[in-house]
Amino acid sequence: MERKVVIPGETICEGEDYLPGENTEKKEGKIVSLRYGLSEDQNGLIKVIPLSGVYSPRRGNVVIGKVENMNQNGWIVEINSAESAFLSVNEVPRYVNKDAMEEVFKIGDIVIAKIWSIGKRGIDLSLNGNDLGKINDGIIFKVNPNKVPRIIGKEGSMIKIIKENTKCDVSVGQNGFVLIEGENIESEVFAKKAINFVTENSFVSGLTEELTKWFGENKQ
Repeated sequence: MERKVVIPGETICEGEDYLPGENTEKKEGKIVSLRYGLSEDQNGLIKVIPLSGVYSPRRGNVVIGKVENMNQNGWIVEINSAESAFLSVNEVPRYVNKDAMEEVFKIGDIVIAKIWSIGKRGIDLSLNGNDLGKINDGIIFKVNPNKVPRIIGKEGSMIKIIKENTKCDVSVGQNGFVLIEGENIESEVFAKKAINFVTENSFVSGLTEELTKWFGENKQ
């Protein structure tokens, strides 16, 4: 089934061969969209990738955030969600002197972290994992969080094309912040332009091919 843009209440398909996935429901044998977005068929499981809206935190998500405050137990991090997240000193894989916490992170620092828990107390972050921690270099910018799956692509296909053509390292937080680290500012800006091309054309089918074509026309 071809990907297509759907609106809430629109019938995507019908028949017993299909099951409702994320952002869809089944009504009288029909799979109906609950969000404005891009419909996708994954072996009979129909889901909709939203194209607008805010970030909904999920356990296991990797996010990029800004330290906005601290207390004796850890740091409060803004992650572009309805509430801030908390990074405990216990979730930092190094010794933390509670009298010198600014040596680890100070207000205004940018971090890549993983959401390990969401509960009544709020969102808890962890730095236990690969490539997590403080960001010192590169450029960071914000995209619509719902465009993140398109930027990454199926099995990382889209991000792979961007990395190969710009020679930059690209980290995409599920919360809509993108970090680009390259050899120079020109290559970082080039990678940013490529990501903007993807977000602006997120509704287009065959976007991987379109991006490859874009790189062919916009060589550095």
